[in-house]
Amino acid sequence: MIAVDIEGSTTRNNYDTAVLRNDLYEIFEAALEACGITKDLLDEYTDRGDGLIAYVHPVNQVPKTMVVSTFVPALHKLLRKHAADHPTREFRLRVAVHAGDAHFDPRGAFGEDVNITARLVDAQEVKDALRQTSEPLVLVVSDYIHRSVVRQGYDGIDETTFKPLVELDVGGQAYRGWVQLPGEAQTIGKTIPLIDRAYSRARSAGRSASLAAGRAQVARLRRRTGITTGRVMESLPKKDSSGDDSTEPTPSLRSG
Repeated sequence: MIAVDIEGSTTRNNYDTAVLRNDLYEIFEAALEACGITKDLLDEYTDRGDGLIAYVHPVNQVPKTMVVSTFVPALHKLLRKHAADHPTREFRLRVAVHAGDAHFDPRGAFGEDVNITARLVDAQEVKDALRQTSEPLVLVVSDYIHRSVVRQGYDGIDETTFKPLVELDVGGQAYRGWVQLPGEAQTIGKTIPLIDRAYSRARSAGRSASLAAGRAQVARLRRRTGITTGRVMESLPKKDSSGDDSTEPTPSLRSG
């Protein structure tokens, strides 16, 4: 799960917020495309007005390491480029990364892990960290992501840049968040310069052209790198009190 939230969005009027929302989605999706996370590897976002939560499919399709080592640096770079190209529309983000189960019904996603992700991105310590830097984003990861990804010595991830600054209580359970100190170890993945050129050319033609160019670029990157994608979905069975299959919409479960 990836949550993002725009800093200081409540100080902006409705028109400016609408423009920022469009920019946010465009940049967020370009960063996803840059590391090969395409639409078929995502469930429907939770829109949060001044942010969103994205649900990336499980590790057998999208490694958790990719989100931290490639997606976040891509987002960092695209935010910098956006600020340089459109100074009056500059915005900064708090970014949270967690992994767990998300349940879905017709109204959207829910569950404890969704709550943890939302609480992490809204934590006061993360807001404070962003205020204290000029960088375009601050990253916070859950304790689970820190244990399974950050501490494991993977390329592009420097454990020493993360500090345990966030303590949460969700459902009576204690959770820790690790904040990457701004400006430290912002390593850009090797695919980013390639997607950056496609993004730059497409941006002037608008959102639809941008996404089309991004997808075409990702296809070329896959041919070069051998990246493949797939999709696995898992449903939770739902029965009524008699034991018969219910005709009500069945919530589904995603692990990622």
